[in-house]
Amino acid sequence: MKLLDVVALLEPIPKQHLLRGQVGTVVEELDPGYVEVEFLVGDDYITLAVAADRLMPLHYTPNKSIRAA
Repeated sequence: MKLLDVVALLEPIPKQHLLRGQVGTVVEELDPGYVEVEFLVGDDYITLAVAADRLMPLHYTPNKSIRAA
């Protein structure tokens, strides 16, 4: 994973009130296999180190068949 990748948690982190599937952004690459991820929890942003194997990178591809009205 690289800086600014959008990721989702594969398992919850209850101590931080993060749910499985919660979406965050990679804000720093740490030791091999770890990244720092920023999550929005309620009105607060939190950052924490997460093992890369606990994250799934998300990809967005615009649907070209949908046109703006």
